[in-house]
Order: sequence, then structure tokens, then C-alpha cells
Amino acid sequence: MFQSEYAQKAVDASGTVLGMCCKDGVLLAAEKLELSKLLEENSNRRTFPIDKHAGAVIAGVSADGRAIIDRAQGEASNYKSMYGDAIPGSVLADRVASYVHVFNLYWYVRPFGVCTMLACYDHKGPQLYMIDPAGTCHKYFGCATGKGRQGAKNELSKLKLSEMTTKEATFAAAKIMHQVHDGEKGFELEVAIISDETGRVFKRVEKEALAKAEAAAKAAIEAEDMSD
Repeated sequence: MFQSEYAQKAVDASGTVLGMCCKDGVLLAAEKLELSKLLEENSNRRTFPIDKHAGAVIAGVSADGRAIIDRAQGEASNYKSMYGDAIPGSVLADRVASYVHVFNLYWYVRPFGVCTMLACYDHKGPQLYMIDPAGTCHKYFGCATGKGRQGAKNELSKLKLSEMTTKEATFAAAKIMHQVHDGEKGFELEVAIISDETGRVFKRVEKEALAKAEAAAKAAIEAEDMSD
């Protein structure tokens, strides 16, 4: 069995993470499982800014994810210093994927136990990429990974993402997360977007707005259950 398959198990054991590329931007969402009731709210971040026009969400081993985020931030900074412009999304994704892949080539290092989704809004418009522990990178309209990835993918496939705004996607993401959550532990939802509304700057959704989206999502799920 390849080392990357062991790394993938670490990703599969983590909370669900999904990305949605909409008509006005990109949304990234993470289901942060409640590891302890003593854990302070909003700790253990899963979404991170890479540059003003780019950000990421991680699924898997948090420490590994932070190492990849540091590398991505370094690549963005170096590109801007060299060329005087923000790094394109495709270039950022390729460079991060190449870095991750290197850790699958040699016996004295182990693969990163993390899956990374990159959101970018550059001159080519909103873009969404996912990089797995093997260093494979693909561009998506919508993608999901983590424990509830299959259910999340099924729900994403039902949406017309190209016609949705990131505001509508926030409600959809909250609904999907509550649908695929297994109920064994509580969880905290973390959402970040980069869109026309945010001035094409990567930002986390504020607590109040996210709470409203979650409340509406729960109500919609209950209404669907009642109708069935």
C-alpha cells in the first residue's frame, strides 16, 4: 500500500470539508468536530488566507495543513516580489501540488496527511482547486473531502453552482454539513468566501451571518423531514 493511502485515511477521519465555485466567487466550508467540551470556540482554524485574492481550507492533520499553508503563503509572496503582481490561481495550485508530491517520493519523509482546497479570484475569475495527499491537483466547480464526503458530493451535484451567489451558497453549505453530520459529536461550522461582495478579498463569514444561515438550514431540513 502506498504511503499516500495511509495519509488519505487521516483525511477521511476528519470532519467534512467542501468547496463551491459560484458565479460571483468561491466558498470554502469546514465541519470542525468537537474534540472536547473544554475547547474554546473559534480555535483550531481550518480556513486560512494565502493572499488577498486567495485562501485555503484544510481537511486532515492540522499541523500538516499549517505547513502547507506556510508554503502557499511563501509561494504567493515570492511570486509578487519577482513579478510585481498577485500569483494566478493555477500557478499557486501547481506549485503547492508539486511541493506536496515531493513528500511521496522519498522513504525518509512521509506524505502530508491533509487535503487542501484553494480558492482564488484573479483575472480569470473565481477558481477552486483541490490537492490530495499524493499531490494530485484538479480544478472543480464543487468538491468535498473528509468523513462525509460522499453525501456532500451527492448534494453538491444537485446544485446549479454556476447560477448561485456565495450568499446562497453559505445557506447551501450549512444545510449540507448538517445533513451529512453523523451526530456522534457536536461540530462547529467555519465558512470563508472570496467574492465580488468582499471586494475579491478572502474573508471568513462573520459569526452572526453564519448563525442565521445555520438556523435557516436546520429549519429547511426539519421541513423536509416533516413532508416525508
